[in-house]
Amino acid sequence: MSDSQRALISRGLLSGVVLLIVMTVLLFGGAGTLAWWQGWLFLLIYFAWSIGVSVWLFHRDKALFERRMRGGPTAEKHAAQRIIMSIASIGFLGLMIVPALDHRFGWSNAGATLALIGNLLFSIGWLGIVLVFRENSFTAATVEVMTGQTVISTGPYAIIRHPMYAAALFLLAGIPLALGSWWGLLPLVLTMPVIVWRLFDEERLLTRDLPGYASYVQKVPHRLIPGVW
Repeated sequence: MSDSQRALISRGLLSGVVLLIVMTVLLFGGAGTLAWWQGWLFLLIYFAWSIGVSVWLFHRDKALFERRMRGGPTAEKHAAQRIIMSIASIGFLGLMIVPALDHRFGWSNAGATLALIGNLLFSIGWLGIVLVFRENSFTAATVEVMTGQTVISTGPYAIIRHPMYAAALFLLAGIPLALGSWWGLLPLVLTMPVIVWRLFDEERLLTRDLPGYASYVQKVPHRLIPGVW
């Protein structure tokens, strides 16, 4: 293993540990208790998927793994995308903070079934992301066209133009439900216009800078929902 690969693994481990600490503090600090089985189960499933997919991706496509490490508002090259990702990051935090407060104050009063459904949706979202990674090695965490990038029209891309976004919606919707909260869906609803804004902005960039994308749009007319939109 090269020094650059070791550095990449170390960076991935560090970011994972930091994320675990932040999520644990948000969830159980907001809930005001450690006696919250939905919170512990969600963390277990979240990091089982995250670690499993990361290990798989590192061995399958190291270039894609490295690209996925470069994400967030500061990594975006366009001002509009920096704004979009800043708002989306706040929305992601809200998906955990609101359910934590919901648990503390008992707004939803939901049973175990909702948490199981939420974890199922969350896992379906991860499966969709794996399918996208397997099909498209240019799935960067930022909106850009990379050297050598080509239009992908196979696999999930033969059905909708943005399967990563579709998978992410399953994943994001699953988070508050896995935490037993109906009210936790509110941050996702409020963030949806920003997600659509990002999607449209990305399509404008791809149509302009990626040869063949305009033809692909004609071939695959739907963005997120087959037969609908």
